[in-house]
Amino acid sequence: MPETIHPIIIIGAGPAGLAVAGRLKHSGIDSLILEQAGQVGSSWVNHYDRLHLHTIKEYSHLPHFKLPEDWPQYISKNQLIDHLTDYCIHFDLSVKFFQKVIKVKATRTHWEVTTDQNKVYTANQVVVCSGYNRVPFVPTWPGQRDFKGTLVHSRSYQNARPYADCKVLVVGMGNTGAEIALDLVENGAQPSVSIRGPVNIVPRDFKGRPTQKTAMILRKLPNWLGDRVGVLLRRIAVGDLSEWGIKTPHDPPAAQLREYGKTPVIDLGTVNRIKTGEIKIVDDIRSFTANGVIYQSGEQEEFDHVILATGYTADLPEFIEITSDHFDKKGVPKSAWSEECTGLYFVGFNTSFSGILNAIYEESEQVVDKILKEIDLTKAD
Repeated sequence: MPETIHPIIIIGAGPAGLAVAGRLKHSGIDSLILEQAGQVGSSWVNHYDRLHLHTIKEYSHLPHFKLPEDWPQYISKNQLIDHLTDYCIHFDLSVKFFQKVIKVKATRTHWEVTTDQNKVYTANQVVVCSGYNRVPFVPTWPGQRDFKGTLVHSRSYQNARPYADCKVLVVGMGNTGAEIALDLVENGAQPSVSIRGPVNIVPRDFKGRPTQKTAMILRKLPNWLGDRVGVLLRRIAVGDLSEWGIKTPHDPPAAQLREYGKTPVIDLGTVNRIKTGEIKIVDDIRSFTANGVIYQSGEQEEFDHVILATGYTADLPEFIEITSDHFDKKGVPKSAWSEECTGLYFVGFNTSFSGILNAIYEESEQVVDKILKEIDLTKAD
């Protein structure tokens, strides 16, 4: 029986993979999605319970399928999962679940995609949508094994119930760390947040206006001007937090995102709890003890639990066999495609002040337009 050659294989059934598949289907092109979990949007399913998008619904929907008008401006993770599920049904997308991709490599004429189920799929074109947050980053410290409390990555955190009336150290103050600390203090825990350096913080809303909309206006300005306005807004809305242990970076929020791909903390109320002393900011960790940690300053403190909000890595070179020049030091693609790797595309790895879902919306359009042109060229040959 001849080998089946799929026109397009998409890796990952999250927002990026579905957006690409939906745009292709809208143009009359079928694709096959390979998903390692048992449902679409699996990474969102595993996020903590209180999570809501930081981006407004106007810029958070998938292509050709808007969110319901009666949904709130900032939708919950469960509403987003419903949106992804409905999208898959609406476009009748083909998804094979429990197919973790372990290798992608080019042959002389096609691309081969191998899964952990010993299945090898052949395709003309492959779109990698496995996600910026694919692999949890779990650092280690001296003495960590001696710690008698619990120590988990934030991916395992669901809600504050197991931590009520306990001292909890949250390591890292990105968006996840800041929101978990807020969840903890609102539900009876005593959280501290360990930070290593300055933190850029912006409010989700400022004077009734979503910061996302302001950011989308600022990005149309020359960088130097947008950065100056962004710094001014940060100063007015957040102010100087050095009194509470948080230094302000020299880089403006947008510059930090452009240069380093690091998203500023979108504040939902954590800053106020820091100012009241309900959330304590502490030093970077040097090592663990049986009952807590020793900070870089040498000071010791006891904790019942430690939650590592230390982020993720994409680590695409782990399973994609192409030149490493296409990836940065974090394993993230430097561009959505490369002329040196014809037929291989990436969507969902572009950090943007307009939000990851809006970035996916825009980037999926660019990639699908490129794919359709390649298909037309093939037909012409």
